[in-house]
Amino acid sequence: MKKLSFLIILFLVSIVAVQAQHPAPKTIVKPDPQAFAQIKAGKAYLVDVRTPEEFDGGHLQYAQNINFNGPDFKAQIAKLDKSKPVYLYCRSGNRSGKAADTLKTLGFHSYYNIGGFEQLKADGFPAEQLQTSASRK
Repeated sequence: MKKLSFLIILFLVSIVAVQAQHPAPKTIVKPDPQAFAQIKAGKAYLVDVRTPEEFDGGHLQYAQNINFNGPDFKAQIAKLDKSKPVYLYCRSGNRSGKAADTLKTLGFHSYYNIGGFEQLKADGFPAEQLQTSASRK
């Protein structure tokens, strides 16, 4: 019985240790001015994981577009510096949540699902609107 108790405790401690090494992505409810200053200074990434068409219709200032549904998403996101914080958003927070899971598997240290574009704009993040397809080429 003591061996079984020991094994159970060891198993639970192992689970806690693994969770501590790979924290779950955090969701930011409101814009953080400090985070935006890091993004603006190039010390953090702001990644819009929507499609290029959605991105062209409007996106947050300083965002780069890496399409979560694109065939090369994992390869493109893996090019980012893993030591810098990565702030992810999409239309509703669903794709950016899945993208955060991908960052976790790739070994990123600090990544955040900050939610949906429209809510972020309403919360005060500066946005850039409507680029034509021709201007992206």
